[in-house]
Amino acid sequence: METIIRWFDRGHDMKRRDDSKDWWGIAPFIGLHLACAAVFWVGFSTLALWVAIASYVLRAFAVSAFFHRGLAHRAFRSGRVTQFVFAFVATTATQRGPLWWVAHHRRHHAYADTSRDPHAAARGLWWSHMGWFLCRSAFDTRLERVSDLARYPELRWLNRFDLLPPVLYGLGLFGLGESLAAADVDTTGWQLLVWGYVLSTVALLHATCLVNSIGHRSGARSFATRDRSRNNLLLALLTLGEGWHNNHHRYAGSARLGLYWWQFDPTYLVLLAMRCLGLVHDLKTARPAATDPGRAPCA
Repeated sequence: METIIRWFDRGHDMKRRDDSKDWWGIAPFIGLHLACAAVFWVGFSTLALWVAIASYVLRAFAVSAFFHRGLAHRAFRSGRVTQFVFAFVATTATQRGPLWWVAHHRRHHAYADTSRDPHAAARGLWWSHMGWFLCRSAFDTRLERVSDLARYPELRWLNRFDLLPPVLYGLGLFGLGESLAAADVDTTGWQLLVWGYVLSTVALLHATCLVNSIGHRSGARSFATRDRSRNNLLLALLTLGEGWHNNHHRYAGSARLGLYWWQFDPTYLVLLAMRCLGLVHDLKTARPAATDPGRAPCA
C-alpha cells in the first residue's frame, strides 16, 4: 500500500506545484481573523470568557484525540457514532474536513522535513505555520492516503460539507447567548458568537499550526528521529499534549504523547476516562525502555 501511495505522490510532485493563493477558498480564513475586531463591539463578560475557554478546550481535544491520534494514526478505536460525533466537533474548529486533515498529516509523517513535506520547516516559518494550506495545491483531499477512512460515508459527507459544522456551531452559540440574555444574564448572542466561536477558533487554529512550525524549530529532542521535531512544553499546554512532538514522531502510533509522568498530556487522560466509559478501546501506548528508548514498542 505504501508503494502505491508513493507512486501517487511522485505523479503529483511531477505536476507544477501551484503555490498561488486561492482567494475565494481562503475567504473564510481571512474573514475569521477580521471578525476578531468585533470583540470591541460586543464587549467583555466573565461568562463570555468562560465560554471561549470551554469552546477552545472542547475542540482542541476533538482535534488532538480524533483528527490526529484516532483518525490519522489509528492509535485507538471507537464506534462509528463516537467517531462521527467527535469528528463533527473537531470540524467546528474550522481546520477543514477530517479526510483532508488526515491526508495532509499522513503525508507530513511520510516525508517529514523533506521537500515533499506539505509544511516543510525548511521553507520558512510563515510557510510551515500557515502558508502551505493557503495555496491552491493544498486544497485537494488526497483520498489514496485515507482509503481506510473514506469507506465511512459519514466522514466523506463531513469532509465535503466542512463549513456546515462551524456554521451550526456558531448559530448554536448565538442562540445560547440570546436565550441567556432573555433570562437577564449579562451576555448577548453576538457576544457568545464572537468569544465562543471567532476568538477561540482563531486561537486554536494558530495553536495547531504552531505544532507544524515551532514544533520543528524550538524545544528538546528526546529521540534521534530523522526529522527536526521537538518537544515543547508551552505547545503541549496550548494543544492539550500535542507539543510532545518529538515523542510523537518517534512513536506515531501511540495514543499517549507525553511519555513520562512529567509530560502533561490531558488528551490521553481524557481518552483513558473514555475507555473506562466504553467509548474508546484498543489504546496503543508507547513504553520507552529505560536503557534503549529507541526500541520501545507500542502495545
